Amino acid sequence: MRPMATEGKDPGPAAPTPPAGSARRALAGRLSWGLADQAASSMSNFVVGVYVARSLGVTAFGVFSLAWVTYGVVLNVSRGVATDPLVVRFSGVSDVSWRGAVARSSGTALGVGTGLGVVSVVAGLALGGRLGTAFACLGVVLPGLLLQDAWRFAFFAAGAGRKAFVNDLVWGAALVPAMVVAAQVGTVTAFVLAWGGSAAVAAGYGWFQSGIRPHPAGARAWVREHRDLGYRYLVENVSNSGASQLRAYGLGAIVGVGAVGVIRGAELLLGPFMAVLMGLSLVTVAEAARVLRRAPHRLGAFCLLLGGGQAAAALLWGGALLLVPDRLGELVLGGVWGAASELIVPVTLGVAGAGLGTGAAAGLRALGAARRSLRSQLFASACYVGGGLGGAAAGGTVGSAWGVAAATLVGSAVWWLQLRAALREHHRNSIPEVRTS
Repeated sequence: MRPMATEGKDPGPAAPTPPAGSARRALAGRLSWGLADQAASSMSNFVVGVYVARSLGVTAFGVFSLAWVTYGVVLNVSRGVATDPLVVRFSGVSDVSWRGAVARSSGTALGVGTGLGVVSVVAGLALGGRLGTAFACLGVVLPGLLLQDAWRFAFFAAGAGRKAFVNDLVWGAALVPAMVVAAQVGTVTAFVLAWGGSAAVAAGYGWFQSGIRPHPAGARAWVREHRDLGYRYLVENVSNSGASQLRAYGLGAIVGVGAVGVIRGAELLLGPFMAVLMGLSLVTVAEAARVLRRAPHRLGAFCLLLGGGQAAAALLWGGALLLVPDRLGELVLGGVWGAASELIVPVTLGVAGAGLGTGAAAGLRALGAARRSLRSQLFASACYVGGGLGGAAAGGTVGSAWGVAAATLVGSAVWWLQLRAALREHHRNSIPEVRTS
């Protein structure tokens, strides 16, 4: 029986199964490059956030954060229809199949960035003011941001994590002079353009590394061929990032825009783990799909090790942050530190809960159990918005942080219940029927 991850699609012949020792070494190598890539991505996101927070102050940083979470929604639209199906169905396949799929999936990501970028520009011009200008500039840089992200998915699907790592290093190198120039200007607009413009440089380098030209004309065919996964992943991803956006907008309305900056500042302190969670599927879904093909009985243990490891690491990092002296914290976040430091405990618990849940989410993606995955994400997103806004109404910024922490832990439990049920179904479907005469 074909693994459920393909759901009736034939991605082409896979490479021959290597010996067990070679497979373990290959897995360790791919995960090592994945960790290196996420470290580079985490550091870039952390440095950008800290630099902007120190340069702009709480209120202007809140405006930048609203543009940031909006980008997160658009990014997840692109991942749902363009690159999530690529990772599920074209990890570990032949080079010919992979290259054809990457051309169409990267073209789809570029098309999503262009289309939604136009919407963002129009909305920003209509809104006006500092926030409107930030959204208009976000629209200009969206195509480059999404294409850069698409190359990372493509490289990890091929098991070439080194190329994804190099691509992120290029983005980080381009960020340095761009941020220096933006700091001289001293506006939210300048920082948005610097951040997105440097991503466009990395997107161009990813094109050079892959040797594959994005094929936007194939976007319609790509979406149609993978609509059984893509539409569900689209709703799932948008509900995830959309929940963050609704929480940010609601918090700004209930408490004030400055509160959005405070929450973002606290999240920056957990930056390495937030970035890993945001881009987790770059590595883990591809690896879970390989585990499913080669040793399906080990998928549950793989997901538990993945989720538990992330949760433990987040708790250790949060514990270390509690020991940071105020003088050092103010050196990093400036005036944002005072209020952000009060949220370290609830934000840490929230990130730990999310880390635990992503292990189960990777397993559901690898199984192609899109319905169960969507059901889990919708429930978790509803809890996130309810906890974040309910907590804000009851206890302001601190109440919102604790509400999100509780909601994330509940959502993680649902993810694991759904993975357990999906594994049972996969096991039953994999056992051939015994005919009786």
